[in-house]
Amino acid sequence: MTRNRTLTIGASCVIFSIFLALLSLIWTPYDPLEMNSELSLTGPSTAHWLGTDENGRDILSSIIVGSRATLMTGILAVIICMVIGTSVGIATSVAPKWVEMPAIFGIDIVLALPTVLFAIVLAAVYGPSTWTAVFAIGIALSASVAQVTRREVVVVLMADYVMAARASGCGTWRIVTKHILPNIRASLFVQASGACAIAILAESTLSYLGLGTTPPAPSWGRMMASFQQYLLINPIFPLWPGLAIVITVLGFNLLGDGLRESLDPTLRQSEK
Repeated sequence: MTRNRTLTIGASCVIFSIFLALLSLIWTPYDPLEMNSELSLTGPSTAHWLGTDENGRDILSSIIVGSRATLMTGILAVIICMVIGTSVGIATSVAPKWVEMPAIFGIDIVLALPTVLFAIVLAAVYGPSTWTAVFAIGIALSASVAQVTRREVVVVLMADYVMAARASGCGTWRIVTKHILPNIRASLFVQASGACAIAILAESTLSYLGLGTTPPAPSWGRMMASFQQYLLINPIFPLWPGLAIVITVLGFNLLGDGLRESLDPTLRQSEK
């Protein structure tokens, strides 16, 4: 798959998911919270394109509104992880050894804990909620961002132009802002895109377990959980929220791959 095609497909999937989230603010076919027991578990029809759930609620409307909760949780978690991870990654690269070693040890501890397990622990302490999921996912992902960022910064610090800047008397802050950040910017964009995919998948998992977005707000993960008991009645029910998750996660992954190939000069040169 060529670079442009990867980037185009990924961006298209992401834009489509964002479009659904924005659309939910102004329009849905039906009220996703409106119940109608007479329409319980009906299949796709002209009135309800994707059918209705066990309470007679329109599945399409729930998926449209659910995109907002899923994307919001994922994007907020990524903002947290990128701010913390980038700051820690840069700080551990330029800090003295007595600061660097404990910080690296802390990063390794967080990396050893799966994101979902870390969120389950926080939910047990603070109670399940959207914000618990946001902070849990953000903190868990920040460790991997810090590790990758630190590796990138160490490479930049060894460059001749950085050593020359140090020799000319440039301070640490100026080196970070003028030399380090511009040279790791491409890596940060790629990390953010990949982290979005992981965060959305983690949010869906937490909602499936009842630890993410709280009712009555629709969530793709919780829709999967509620539909699993009706697989024998109509196995197509879990397909719709599952497909929404797959498209969104795949979109962010492809977007990250496309950005990496577009922004990495070594990959561009290898294609020539």
